[in-house]
Amino acid sequence: MKQRSTLFLGLLGLLTLGAAQSGQAQNAPVPQQAESGTLGADWLSQTASGVQYVTVTPTATINGQNPGTAARVITYSVTFPGAGAYDLYARVRVNAGGANDDSFYYANGFGQKLPADDTNWITVNNLNAVGYASGSGNVAVEGAGGAGTGVWKWINLSKFNGGEPPISFTVAAGGLTQTFQIGAREDGLDIDKLVFGQTGLYFTPDQLDNNQQGTSAPPVTFTPTGPPMAQGKSKYLGGVYSTPQKPFFNKYFNQVTPENAGKWGSVEATRNQMNWAELDSAYALARRNGFPFKMHTLIWGQQQPIWIETLPPAEQLTEIREWFQAVAQRYPNIDQIEVVNEATNDLPLNGSTGNNGPNTPGSGAGNYYDALGGAGTTGWDWVITSYQMARQYFPNAQLLINDYGVMSYTTNAQRYLGIVNLLVQRNLVDGVGIQGHAFETKNIPTSTLIANLNTLASAGKPLYITELDIDGVNSANQLDDAIQLAEYQRVFPALWEYPAVKGMTIWGYRPGHWRSAQGAYLANADNTERSALVWLKNYVRTTVLKTRSGQETTVRLFPNPTTDGRFSLTGTQTISHLRIVDMQGRTVHQQALHQQASVELQPKLAAGLYAVQLTATDGSLITSKLLVE
Repeated sequence: MKQRSTLFLGLLGLLTLGAAQSGQAQNAPVPQQAESGTLGADWLSQTASGVQYVTVTPTATINGQNPGTAARVITYSVTFPGAGAYDLYARVRVNAGGANDDSFYYANGFGQKLPADDTNWITVNNLNAVGYASGSGNVAVEGAGGAGTGVWKWINLSKFNGGEPPISFTVAAGGLTQTFQIGAREDGLDIDKLVFGQTGLYFTPDQLDNNQQGTSAPPVTFTPTGPPMAQGKSKYLGGVYSTPQKPFFNKYFNQVTPENAGKWGSVEATRNQMNWAELDSAYALARRNGFPFKMHTLIWGQQQPIWIETLPPAEQLTEIREWFQAVAQRYPNIDQIEVVNEATNDLPLNGSTGNNGPNTPGSGAGNYYDALGGAGTTGWDWVITSYQMARQYFPNAQLLINDYGVMSYTTNAQRYLGIVNLLVQRNLVDGVGIQGHAFETKNIPTSTLIANLNTLASAGKPLYITELDIDGVNSANQLDDAIQLAEYQRVFPALWEYPAVKGMTIWGYRPGHWRSAQGAYLANADNTERSALVWLKNYVRTTVLKTRSGQETTVRLFPNPTTDGRFSLTGTQTISHLRIVDMQGRTVHQQALHQQASVELQPKLAAGLYAVQLTATDGSLITSKLLVE
């Protein structure tokens, strides 16, 4: 490669490198020391261990969507070696505050920006658990990485969605010198250097550290071969889709759920300005490979547009309908939709004090609870209204509900079942989503998990484990493959082999995972597989799932309805246990059966609707409804 380098010293001390020639011209990376710009009064330039960097002065408050004042902005004059598209990289360090020290803003394009205008700035948050540490090896700096706090690390900001969709930067031939700005958000974040690298090239941490050109092919040390783990199985094993999770997705998974791209606040952060880019990509991946696509999510008490919070209820309802209609028109072949997410934990209501609360104004709760009917006569009218609209706009999709904490604790499962049954009675729900995050399964016996699955299966709808992740660090917070492997081997089979579970979705498998700091990813940044992923591939591919025999499906319950609570069962030769639960999921009668051909029962049941659960000797579950008049 023949290379010419020219040093440009702009008004603000800019250092750039010249263009590189290799057959087709490639623009050299443009490094910018963070302290070389014009620093607003709230920024400090400091030096430690030979590194000069900038950090913002500590402050008790931050603006949610923009720097707020000129004092919190740094301005650079950047001269590029040639026209083209560039990605923006940053070398940062997140300090001891972790999630309280890990965000800033960069300008939404070149030019002088208004400090208090949301549309002028891209929010970069959640940097504490992502990034590629200097010296981390022959791996491309993309939108993920697993580096934590207290280390200098590189982020490709143009590929990392830290709260708002990222952007690349286009330089025209007639405008090689541009103004660029960054803004302060949280204190405790140190910024050493910025680099504009040509879009389409791959840069390792060493190349960025040393101002070296990237390569047209990614540095790869391992290439997965596929096929998807659950290919040919009776249930799917899916993955969550986002830019960090995209590489080699279809080598492991055969169902697609968008991570953040399908949340209303991601799509329509500014009223009537829709950003479909990442959601389009997830949908296209599913359609291209013939995988089921699950929309996540239409209604939630988080990550909703800020602008809707202060509208009158009637106008809010109109906007909700427009949101449903826009999704339906753009994605006509959605297979599944999580219509309402985390209803028992996070109401779309400012002032709600659920497990994720309190929801304060401007937090993204939506604040449209009353527009949907609030509690109403059922206690959950807002949920029912959401599903009535979903049935209208998505008549061919499978409508799911989704929540967490419902597999771990009996009271939560029963409360959740109450909502599910309200929807079942109105034919508004087709499946029950059950989140499976690490904090829901760790130290919880599998017998408890199964008991709560039994409760939720009593509604007679298929179950889906929607957000599974399992941590992989030890007590010293160091990566530990053996700990993650043992927990996968304990938890995963209990869920995967449960007959009513018809699909599972792993909530991220690569660094950039929302629990990267807890080591929950299954593959490393260089694509190599951790021990749990090696085991998981073999387990899923070789495990034969149980199916009901013809004899099991001939079980008959009569009379139904019954006027005195007495009923009979026939065809029960392979049934080992009977359980009757009410519509709140409470067990009202249970007994062992001894594989007799028929059985007569006389449980004392009040008038109402019940679920009769029959457990077969192979572990499969048969559920029937019983009406007592």
